[in-house]
Amino acid sequence: MILADESVEIHVVLALRAIGLAVAYVAETNHGATDEAVLEAARTHGAILLTADKDFGELVFRQGRASRGVVLLRLAGVPAGQKAQLVASAFRAHGDELREGFTVVTRSGMRIRRGPGPRNA
Repeated sequence: MILADESVEIHVVLALRAIGLAVAYVAETNHGATDEAVLEAARTHGAILLTADKDFGELVFRQGRASRGVVLLRLAGVPAGQKAQLVASAFRAHGDELREGFTVVTRSGMRIRRGPGPRNA
């Protein structure tokens, strides 16, 4: 399961749903939730958190908040359709690898950070 933060564009959410992934979208279910509440909801439901908000890196790495995996989109300036394709491709190719890590998706690729950092509860 994926929990998409409000910072994620609807085109990305729809692209992920179109390839058969279960995606809950904060903009549809809990509009205005705090970052802490969103991260906790993702952890509680065993979901990978999908976001474009760098504040989640602060919560996970500096504050040691538990997560089941965070995917940070750094795709500013990328057209919506291309952004949706990039994210869908990343999940299709690396879905299981994204769990329990902190992944950054950029126009040129992605990197998954493991080890010290996110603590899982």
